[in-house]
Amino acid sequence: MGKLFAVIRREYIERVRNKWFVIVTVFGPVFFAVVMILPAYLSVRNIRDAKVADLRVVDATGMGLGARVAQRIAEPRRGAALPAVADTSLATPGAPEAPAAPVKLVRVDTVSAEGLAAAESTLVLDVMAKKLSGYLILDSATVRSGRARYAGRNASSVGENEQLENSLRSALLGLRLETAGVTASAADSITRLKVNLDAERITDTGKGGSGIGGAIFGFVIAFTLYVAIILYGQQILRGVLEEKTTRVAEVILASVKPDILLAGKVIGVGAVGLTQFGIWIASGLFFWGERMKLVGAIAGPAAASAGAMPAGFAFPTIEPFTIVALLLFFLLGYTFYAALFAAVGAMVGTQEEASQAVQPVMMMLVFSIIFVQPVMTNPTGRLAEVMSLIPFSAPIIMPMRMTATPVPVLTVLASLAGVALAALAAIWFAARIYRVGLLMYGKRPSLRELLRWVRQS
Repeated sequence: MGKLFAVIRREYIERVRNKWFVIVTVFGPVFFAVVMILPAYLSVRNIRDAKVADLRVVDATGMGLGARVAQRIAEPRRGAALPAVADTSLATPGAPEAPAAPVKLVRVDTVSAEGLAAAESTLVLDVMAKKLSGYLILDSATVRSGRARYAGRNASSVGENEQLENSLRSALLGLRLETAGVTASAADSITRLKVNLDAERITDTGKGGSGIGGAIFGFVIAFTLYVAIILYGQQILRGVLEEKTTRVAEVILASVKPDILLAGKVIGVGAVGLTQFGIWIASGLFFWGERMKLVGAIAGPAAASAGAMPAGFAFPTIEPFTIVALLLFFLLGYTFYAALFAAVGAMVGTQEEASQAVQPVMMMLVFSIIFVQPVMTNPTGRLAEVMSLIPFSAPIIMPMRMTATPVPVLTVLASLAGVALAALAAIWFAARIYRVGLLMYGKRPSLRELLRWVRQS
């Protein structure tokens, strides 16, 4: 045990004293926040701020639907051309305010059903000549079934397509309401109705925070575990490869058994990861508490408890069993992948060979992370249940499910048992490769040679 603790201490101290450990520990949360939050924020903002420009509406319905759609398209841009407050530095005192800039409506071409094809051919040429960005076709099928056609240079813009769909839906609904006998003012108020849904989770112990908060928190947990396994697993691979190529391993193995050296590396690097994540979690809780105090001091205790988060969002309630399970999934998942990374480092002789040999291990991680979004969308579906029970994907998928929706305790325990058995198998396999491969040089061993190492060691 003394030699094991000596290896653990060496691996831990060597990495914690490194200046890059300090830099990553300080700026790591900022990087993760930018990677996870900024793309989503920019995507939502681009969709929200998308504006349809230089569009032509062709109305072949004979019911004035084109004018309604043009009005709805222009409404999101109302007031965007000029600032809401005019520059008064040169204004004469007492003079009346300048009138608001008129809203430029999208041009509507009213054609007959027979002339629709000719009009569309002309518009195609205009779009090709860059006189227009696109055109929207409204015909009898639009009134009957809500189907319309849009063609243009920006047809792949999600934000603009969504704006056109919303404008068409609102205009068509208003037209149908008026056709059914509803007054124009009532139809207009109905089509402008906005609905906000606040989703709240209910667990075995009662209400447990917002559903959106649980989904976001679950995604953060899954992504964090994925990044942690890659970072610290790669550290073990590089450490083993460096000791092997510099012949340091020959000196170390003279006094330490290969199994103890492997265990010391895995535990030591894992302790570094726990230290780093502990600092991140503690600093996050500290800054969140200071934020609550600041909000309470400025706006009162009620704002600190109720208004500190956006409407409809709140951090989910995390039960003690969930916290323990999350820690176990991290430890077991890290042990499983760290043992495989160490085995890869022992069987190769150069960094180029390591990049190729580690691909099967990386593919298991990538296979797990690509299913995060489908599982997050439906954490109670069959896909989520299966992926959370497969040993190599459970350390990432099950923690996300547990924080997003209540999962039966027996299912969590079964998943933990599967990951534990897989970790033990990986340690057994890696230890046998480690014993032979650490002192082997030359070409990378074949699969048959690896199996012979496992049988003979």
